[in-house]
Amino acid sequence: MFDNRFKLQAQGLLIKGARPVGFGQPNLPDLVDVLVDANGTIRDLGPSISAESFRPVTANGAWISPGWTDLHAHVWYGGTDISIRPEQAGAERGVTTIVDAGSAGEANFHGLREFIIEPARENVYAFLNLGSIGLVACNRVTELQDMRSIDIDRTIGVIKENRDIIVGLKVRASAVISGGWDLVPLKLAKKLSRILDLPVMVHVGEPPPLYDDVLGLLTEGDIVTHCFNGKQGGSIIEDEDLYQLAEEASRRGIVLDVGHGGASFSFDVGKAALARGLKPTTISTDLHNRSMDTSVWDMATTMSKLLSLGMSMEDVVVASSTAPKRAIGKPADDLLAIGKPAEFTLFELENTDLVVADSQGTRSTLHQTFEPRYAILGAEAVAARRHQPEPGHSCPHCGGPA
Repeated sequence: MFDNRFKLQAQGLLIKGARPVGFGQPNLPDLVDVLVDANGTIRDLGPSISAESFRPVTANGAWISPGWTDLHAHVWYGGTDISIRPEQAGAERGVTTIVDAGSAGEANFHGLREFIIEPARENVYAFLNLGSIGLVACNRVTELQDMRSIDIDRTIGVIKENRDIIVGLKVRASAVISGGWDLVPLKLAKKLSRILDLPVMVHVGEPPPLYDDVLGLLTEGDIVTHCFNGKQGGSIIEDEDLYQLAEEASRRGIVLDVGHGGASFSFDVGKAALARGLKPTTISTDLHNRSMDTSVWDMATTMSKLLSLGMSMEDVVVASSTAPKRAIGKPADDLLAIGKPAEFTLFELENTDLVVADSQGTRSTLHQTFEPRYAILGAEAVAARRHQPEPGHSCPHCGGPA
């Protein structure tokens, strides 16, 4: 087992005896040592490395994967009424890269960058909200009321000035956000995505617009988040035509993202889709201050839920690491190779009987859980563990433990 009481950094790391998973590289040994220099670069790897001047991280046969990457979270803490701090979703939970999914629009992105992204220990990127104000007062003040909510010129300008961090556009295509505006915001987002050569992440939920019509507008590389939601009129298992459209969209290269959240993931939908062979491309949390201690908890628990529904361990790891990196155009190949930056998650898969709930309050018992032990960010090893809500905290959906 690991000693999680300390943080390793400074002169470099020697990770001893880890089992690689999720890298997609042939001929990796069953157990590998990884030497990371003080600059955070992989200097050497092999079955047995000695380097006394490097700080040891003893894996004892735990798994090492590409760093977990949460494609949908909200970390504009203080800038919106729902966001959490990056550290609540990040390295201390085994997550090395966080993508903020539209918390900021063009009017307040500068604050997200200066006060959150630049100081963060983790790698943080962002989808820019099509609505200028972003999620300042999420679901109380809509960011997409009408055209006065969108400034096309300023949105393009902010993206061009921040191409190192902004990885796409976010639009919430749901009646509770845009009323009867239907597909107009998504059409505008798609127009800007073509101008800027960036993907669109679209939130699907309560119609209008119809999930069916949303899929028809998307192209390769675009992202549907909340793909397994259980909302009336938006569930892919209540409508065979919609299910077929979702399958076809996946074949066209549209990214199907879990985006669990407090209201957008159903065990029943996920189980039915997986039974028919439709897997999510990416697994993400939609973690914010209304979901962290209710249905979501963290990335590891979300991954464990998909494992319990029938995804293989390796498929879950890929969907939580290299697949989201590809979705935002970041390097995802040969990540365990000499000369590459070190960005890994060390974790164990433990047998358990953990009762959890989905966004509808349906409860399920997880018999295996992902348990993060370290997040490796360059020459820093951050001790990590899965989040547990405080004792006595109850889930508002089902009245049971969150």
